[in-house]
Amino acid sequence: MRESRCASLGCDHDHRIGNLKHGSLHIYCSLPFVFHLNHRPCPSSHPTTPAHLQPYNSQPMMRDDDDEYVFFADRDEWKDLEPIEQYENINPLAPILYTKEYKDATGYFRAIVKKEEKSPRVLELTEAVIRMNPGHYSAWQYRYETLLAIGAPLDVELKLMDELAVKYLKSYQVWHHRRLLVTLTRKPIPELAFITRSLADDTKNYHTWSYRQWLLAYFNDEEDMWAGELDFVEQLLGQDIRNNSAWHHRFFVVWASGVREGDEDRERVFKRELVYVKQNISLAPNNASAWNYLRGVLEHNKVPFARVADFVKPYTLPYDSSKKDIVDVDNPPPAPSADLPAVPAIEFLADVYERVGDKASVLQAVELWKSLANEHDTIRKKYWEHRVREAIESVASAEARSA
Repeated sequence: MRESRCASLGCDHDHRIGNLKHGSLHIYCSLPFVFHLNHRPCPSSHPTTPAHLQPYNSQPMMRDDDDEYVFFADRDEWKDLEPIEQYENINPLAPILYTKEYKDATGYFRAIVKKEEKSPRVLELTEAVIRMNPGHYSAWQYRYETLLAIGAPLDVELKLMDELAVKYLKSYQVWHHRRLLVTLTRKPIPELAFITRSLADDTKNYHTWSYRQWLLAYFNDEEDMWAGELDFVEQLLGQDIRNNSAWHHRFFVVWASGVREGDEDRERVFKRELVYVKQNISLAPNNASAWNYLRGVLEHNKVPFARVADFVKPYTLPYDSSKKDIVDVDNPPPAPSADLPAVPAIEFLADVYERVGDKASVLQAVELWKSLANEHDTIRKKYWEHRVREAIESVASAEARSA
């Protein structure tokens, strides 16, 4: 079987395409469409209120294999609505074999949208659709509009999102929905604790980190938001020094989000960060994330790479056991156990020479790139050969202009 994408109903999940059968191509969706709802409406509650207007009290509808899914078509409070089936051509090329449960829920969702109904039961319906397909952006948007229209308590919605955000960590929609809610509640600080808990499940999840940075940027003027943020990053880097997301967040906190109280002396901050990243490089010389952070710090402060050349050079050579252990805070040397030469260090030193710009320096960079291509980083051989050709052509062009 081969993979395909479903462009229908806001679905953004992979599907397996089966063999052509009876003139049509059958697609089997990999989504866990078969699920079970614990919620069963009580016919005796609010007897004088129409069923679809009764208050919606969201409870996490956990999967329970002992319970059976109750189709919306079989629920009394939905009898007033005629579901709308998904439009298909007479002979669709690739009909998607949705489960009966998903067809049932989305059929009623289309009917609700057509009717433009905003009521408590819409929240129940959209939750059901979202649990079957967390990428259904239309269901998310209509749910948000309904929350506002009926004045539903947003703290209750956020509690539901606590469950869904962890369950569907990699869903764009669940994090966007949470962002919309927090812009209304204006209570960002509790969100930081929630994000910390979420990162415990996946410390490098893009959506979680993106949400945290949005939160800090959007509520940038609230100083309490930033208290302990640098300590938080250092804690994560202490757990995993190669966590590129944490390094990126450190740059965001220190350099890309304004000047915090106590960090007004930027030269002092620059020296602090330089010492910090060098020490971390000495612990793991082949950690590309730390080298990238060093690049970022230098470029952001418009400091030439050559300033750290003396620090970089020992990492580009085999370890010299004849040298005595030296305690140097400014330029910590590699440990005896370090895997040297370190590829990121060789690459960095080549960039140092290239940026100097004169012919002799560029040719030094060429020799380093050749060593990467032929010995130290052969998996990127073609790339380093490209850098060599580019540099040699640049030198030849400069000589031709000066002749």
